[in-house]
Amino acid sequence: MNTKIDFVSDVSCPWCAIGLQSLLAALKIVGGATSLHFQPFELNPDMVPGGEDIAEHIRGKYGSSPQQFAQSQAMIKSRGAELGFRFDMDKRTQVYNTFDAHRLLHWAGLEGKQLELKQALLGAYFGDGANVSDHAVLERIAAQVGLDPVVAREVLGSDRYAADVRAREKFYRNQGINAVPAIIINDRHLIEGGQPVAVFEKVLRQLGAAAQKAG
Repeated sequence: MNTKIDFVSDVSCPWCAIGLQSLLAALKIVGGATSLHFQPFELNPDMVPGGEDIAEHIRGKYGSSPQQFAQSQAMIKSRGAELGFRFDMDKRTQVYNTFDAHRLLHWAGLEGKQLELKQALLGAYFGDGANVSDHAVLERIAAQVGLDPVVAREVLGSDRYAADVRAREKFYRNQGINAVPAIIINDRHLIEGGQPVAVFEKVLRQLGAAAQKAG
């Protein structure tokens, strides 16, 4: 059985990075054929050019106090470390618009490099504080994972795949996805949030057993 997984997420979402690491670890444990597709979701579709200071943004959006923000950052960093993912909170100081990153990810999917680009974008943003709205940065990251930088520049310099990304965003919002990560297995089973490896492993094993029984 080929398990189809749609991973709805944003490259500026820390819990998406955690959820992806957990999912990949569970898939490695469970084994079997899997097709993984990254679907776009913008946490901040109206983000201003140049982004916003992350502490101010979180305080304005969620009403978090400085103490709550610090505690949340520490918890995220700890969860990432457990999964081998590096969060550098001193470097990640801004929140950026991610629409062009999603356009690039759409193209990467057509080129068979979507997972590699997704991981590279998450690592660049959360580990290095990279500006993932900057076209030069996106082009460089694309080249690092083996994508053609010339084509990447052409994609970013146009509105190519913009309609596709907006259509996918609209589709998942219409399906009731209002927070990410949202992991949809075989178009039917939803797992929400940056769950531990064990949660993903359990669900994947249950679905695999059910498929074998039905088959």
